[in-house]
Amino acid sequence: MPAKSKAQQQAAGAALAAKRGEISKDELVGASREMFESMSEKELEEFASTKRKCKPEHKR
Repeated sequence: MPAKSKAQQQAAGAALAAKRGEISKDELVGASREMFESMSEKELEEFASTKRKCKPEHKR
């Protein structure tokens, strides 16, 4: 399932980095922390790998 906005894609990227141990989970806030706790690494990869072209900054 692809990300719907640039902000969602970025949050998934941060959560994915925490899942992989590249950053501390304590650094996560908001949506990225929720994604870290509720999604698998595979799901986060799908969101984070979404192309940014033609995506809105935020989904309404």
